[in-house]
Amino acid sequence: MDVLSDAIMAMRTGVPHSSRTFLPAPWGMRFASSGGAGFHVVLQGSCWLLMPGREAIRLTPGDVVFLAHGRGHAIADDPATPLVDVVRDEAGEWVLTEEAPPGPGPATILLCGAYRLSRARTHPLLSGLPDLVHLPARIGAHPALRAVVDLLGAELDHPGPGSGALVPALLDSMLLYILRAWLHEHAEQAATGWAAALADPAIAGALHALHRDPAHAWTVQELADRAGLSRAAFARRFAAVVGQPPLAYLTWWRMTVAGRLLATSEAPLRVVAQRGGYSSEFAFAKAFKREFGMPPGQYRRTRPWS
Repeated sequence: MDVLSDAIMAMRTGVPHSSRTFLPAPWGMRFASSGGAGFHVVLQGSCWLLMPGREAIRLTPGDVVFLAHGRGHAIADDPATPLVDVVRDEAGEWVLTEEAPPGPGPATILLCGAYRLSRARTHPLLSGLPDLVHLPARIGAHPALRAVVDLLGAELDHPGPGSGALVPALLDSMLLYILRAWLHEHAEQAATGWAAALADPAIAGALHALHRDPAHAWTVQELADRAGLSRAAFARRFAAVVGQPPLAYLTWWRMTVAGRLLATSEAPLRVVAQRGGYSSEFAFAKAFKREFGMPPGQYRRTRPWS
């Protein structure tokens, strides 16, 4: 796994949902805050994104918006249109609390998706994202993202054999391409943070090494050698860009891996400890309790990732 994939896997729960909606004006939908994340893509027509404390944003065909932290928002054909609340049903699908007859105005077609995320252990790559990521349509920009939007829209419009497996896979791809696009657009502007970290060959190489083998007994010197920097220069650069020293991040990631394994599997404590880089179950349990405030067994019973 690479860092971005691991950041997603550390938080993902359940199955993502999506819908393709035909909306003749006037229309307006209000989404309450949630613990997950979601996106909207305008396939046809135009609409407005409304969020408290922000100016309304006009969205046109090809625009993608991603709400990483599940902040409440609304979308409507016009900022003045009355809003109808949207809630989740028992299957996790979004449904309107009030049904209205189709309007007489021009239609907008939206592609929307929602992801369930556990906030028990938010990876800093995702916690550093803004509430709203807006990726305007631009000729030649992010062709892979545009391709997966087309594939997902077509599959929702004309489902066929295998759609039950294909749509979640396309939604997973959609999430990764959105994050790739955002990281790419901010890499050159950012001096610190994860966009800068993944664009810096020395720091990105060290991060990928830590994620590929978190159980390895890494030292700052070994990571610095891989980065082609002195120990002191590497440690300063890593801490400045990532926000914490290399071995502090390694400990955090090891505990995150261990916590998810405890909560989502029946792996013996010995196996969990080994994957976290501990040869002793006792030493692992002590470190785990220091990090999470409870012993591993108790944490497993709480199932925070469910």
